[in-house]
Amino acid sequence: MINLDKEPTKPDSKIDRKKAEEETEKLKEKLSDLQNVLYAEHKHSLLVILQGTDASGKDGTVKHVFSSTNPMGVNVKAFKAPTEEESEYDFLWRVHKYTPAKGMIQIFNRSHYEDILVPTVHKLFDKDTIERRYDIINSFEQNLVDSGTVILKFFLNISKAEQKERIGERLTKQSKKWKYDPADKRELHHWDEYMKVYEKIFDKCSSKIPWIIVPADSKWYRNYVVAKEMVKTLESLKMKYPSL
Repeated sequence: MINLDKEPTKPDSKIDRKKAEEETEKLKEKLSDLQNVLYAEHKHSLLVILQGTDASGKDGTVKHVFSSTNPMGVNVKAFKAPTEEESEYDFLWRVHKYTPAKGMIQIFNRSHYEDILVPTVHKLFDKDTIERRYDIINSFEQNLVDSGTVILKFFLNISKAEQKERIGERLTKQSKKWKYDPADKRELHHWDEYMKVYEKIFDKCSSKIPWIIVPADSKWYRNYVVAKEMVKTLESLKMKYPSL
């Protein structure tokens, strides 16, 4: 079982920042080439799930890691609190319609796991309802895999101190003020509760599609780890351009 108290949030001291940043640029070039083959072969699809606390760097990961990809083959969907319409359906209704078609990469900025996290911490539903959602999500993801979708699940792991500092920047830096939401500060008080729920998610939703815990206090290292996993996963598919 993953214990987030023992998981690193900072990079290994043996990792050289300059070399990692240079390697990240090379990985982004490879990712661009691999995406082209994925799109052309039209056999697989890739779902990238980015989870993490507020200000953990989900937006930044999308911006930097996927900057070299072809926008025609990549879609991004950010999931916030369910709308009034979305609340009228089962909790996966709003998610399922954004899963990737063959040849496509779909990025979820937050995901269906929010429908376990928030209801648990804020006690929005009874315990049995929430418990059933773990099994429903496992079945949902298995269905995607059986249909040819590869799933990568990243948890961007930042420290409580780093989160507090980043949220503070949203009040002081002009370029980040638009991101500020008063709810972010309120959620800071629920840090320990969210971590406990995440640990349970990792325990119950990792048997077939494991979570990748990314030390994310340092943005350059976060980008390096995610880009490396993206390239490794796509290369493992042994994709080929179709012949005439």
